[in-house]
Amino acid sequence: MRRVAVSGIGALCPLGNDVGTLFENARGGRSAVHRLDIPFADRLAAALGATTDFDPSAHLDKLESRMLDRYAQLARVAADRAVADASGALGALDPERAGVFLGTGMGGTLSMDEGYRTLYEEASDRINPFTVLLGMHNAAAAWIGMAHALRGPALTYSSACSSAAVAIGEAWARVARGELDVALAGGSEAPLSPGSLKAWEALRTLATLDPDDPAASCRPFSRDRSGMVLGEGAAMLVLEPLERARARGAPLHGELLGCGLTNDATHITRPSVAGQAAALMAALEAAGLSPDRVDAINAHGTGTPANDATETAAVRAVFGERAERIPISATKALHGHLLGAAGALECVLALAAMRHAVALPTMHLREPDPDCDLDYVPNAAREGVTARVTLSSSFAFGGTNAVLALGALD
Repeated sequence: MRRVAVSGIGALCPLGNDVGTLFENARGGRSAVHRLDIPFADRLAAALGATTDFDPSAHLDKLESRMLDRYAQLARVAADRAVADASGALGALDPERAGVFLGTGMGGTLSMDEGYRTLYEEASDRINPFTVLLGMHNAAAAWIGMAHALRGPALTYSSACSSAAVAIGEAWARVARGELDVALAGGSEAPLSPGSLKAWEALRTLATLDPDDPAASCRPFSRDRSGMVLGEGAAMLVLEPLERARARGAPLHGELLGCGLTNDATHITRPSVAGQAAALMAALEAAGLSPDRVDAINAHGTGTPANDATETAAVRAVFGERAERIPISATKALHGHLLGAAGALECVLALAAMRHAVALPTMHLREPDPDCDLDYVPNAAREGVTARVTLSSSFAFGGTNAVLALGALD
């Protein structure tokens, strides 16, 4: 197996549209959650979201803008930035040995919602002729492959909130086994359509509005947590063999050591301690590491009552008493839950945290829940935390668990 480096990153998310900005905002605990100013807001119980400052016309031509749903636009630009960041990664490359691995949970939600609005609200048959192409889940991967002439696999993974982590893990395996020399991997999501928001609201998983501070409405691991807040954005990584990246003098963000994938096989929405613990162990096994080598954890940390307590128990099951000494960060309190893109964005933040020797804060943790009794780095970043190995967890509806093992590079 070859060692796999992260040689490029591109991101557009509620905390910022470049890695430096989003990391500093996360480090400073600046929440991007806010009241949504949309026509449909008065029909929402809590009109909350985390939006990305993104104008497609500044990055894409008119034809591309018309042919790509917002989730695909975000993915395409994030991929372009990752390739630029990994300067030279695609040079002198057999295009059949490079591929795209993308995760999304909901695909072209905005375009599909608009089609239904035209059909039902306006009672019109004049549906956008590109609706199928805009809405399909594999559109983003296809457009990225075309933009960069990558003729290897262009694969889309849709496993709800673990989609991007699954995509990155699958890309890592292809590069590590020598099947590919470069992979663009990550995720994208743009779920803030009226239909999507009402559907999530009906599921009773969304946070209630904090009337004093809407930005603090998502509170992972806090006793008074009430649910998650949806966010939009994309993050893409360039993965290549470490030896190849070093040979061309590429500045590196870190190393992908392994990935653990498991299935709860118990309940469609209720998380499983055993399944999550198995995914953590599987990631360590893939990386060839023992639990005592883990220095930090990026938690899934949605802010829902069931997930946070289950995740705490899973970490304890794997690390025993040592679990209390591992700094655990839950950044969804700041950027919202990007659903199928969450694993990619949080992977980026975890890599940046290792490079800067910082444990990112879990914000708005007002009062610890007795069932969530680990070190969640409450309310302020912790400086001077040296982490050589970080686990980044993504646990999804449907029971698909994905954990990425990340390593620092000198």
